[in-house]
Amino acid sequence: MNKAFISTDKAPAAIGTYSQAVKVGTAVYLSGQIPLVPETMEVISEDFSEQTHQVFKNIAAVCEEAGGQIHDLVKVNIYLTDLSNFAIVNEVMSQYFKKPYPARAAIGVRALPKNVQVEIDGIMELPSTN
Repeated sequence: MNKAFISTDKAPAAIGTYSQAVKVGTAVYLSGQIPLVPETMEVISEDFSEQTHQVFKNIAAVCEEAGGQIHDLVKVNIYLTDLSNFAIVNEVMSQYFKKPYPARAAIGVRALPKNVQVEIDGIMELPSTN
């Protein structure tokens, strides 16, 4: 199968040796997004809720560039430096997804790039064009 590499300036540029997403067939594998504002490449704020909203906005931009929408995500991995923020993640996520929700993992980690509090990656299945 052919791989297509997805890149958009509506999400932060890659800050390492990776692509924003890779499409193989109808599956799109999204790299982790952190709460960087695409235009400035700066962290949006220290507020956890604002960081989480920015991450979902970044994820949505990559999904759209790949030809889908955020609700086409089938699996989401959420990395948190403080698991006590789990309820806030649920509240923010409910503003971007409707039932049925994607499969999800929430993982506590010691640290994330640029000392942010949240990072999210995922897998999207594009709608069939047949």
